[in-house]
Amino acid sequence: MTVPNASMAAVEGDLGSSPQETAAKRIERAIRKAIVTLELKPGTSLSEKELAERYGVSRQPVREAFISLARAEFVEIHHRRGTFVVKISAEKMRQARFVRESLEVAVARAAATCFDAAVRDKIEHVLVAQETLSDSGAHYQFQRADENFHRLLAEGAGFPVAWDVIDDIKAHMDRVCHLTLPTSTPLLVRQHRAIIAAIDAHDPQAAEVAMHQHLEEILRALPDIEAQFADLFA
Repeated sequence: MTVPNASMAAVEGDLGSSPQETAAKRIERAIRKAIVTLELKPGTSLSEKELAERYGVSRQPVREAFISLARAEFVEIHHRRGTFVVKISAEKMRQARFVRESLEVAVARAAATCFDAAVRDKIEHVLVAQETLSDSGAHYQFQRADENFHRLLAEGAGFPVAWDVIDDIKAHMDRVCHLTLPTSTPLLVRQHRAIIAAIDAHDPQAAEVAMHQHLEEILRALPDIEAQFADLFA
């Protein structure tokens, strides 16, 4: 099974890049978006040769992109059978959420104690953008803004490496998060506002509670998502 035309169009549409990005990174980013948004569904076969021809590159950067995606557990590489988009693992998602919550609750407490004022201004812009994106139904862009909110929290608290760790393990959550967005974006914005309000009030306990409630949302949604999209799960 090769990559469907519609999926490839979505991949192709995400290849806008900065001059610093390598070909491998651009292709990885585009395929990752298509996987998260389920344009490339679990089980889809990815052709190294087809992607190389489509983007006018050698097979080496495509191979590098596949290796990075495999490291993030978005794809599986079988040397004789090919490269395939992995199914969603609910158990791995729960494990990733546990690690993420442990780190982000600590970040929220630290942020409520001391937070960089310049980063606080950036967060306000992100929150306003999320409100606009929530109303527009631009779910992938909303999800990217959501990630930016959490990244800035770690940066403002003085622990940017915490987000680097989270970013490495949250792949298992990304597709489930995307599936919940059609019904959850207004609630997520309110929860973000509650987190930042506790930080502004210098209340570590309230910040911890608000972050815990926010990250628990995906677990509450998981049983319904699994039942509704059973074919996407391992």
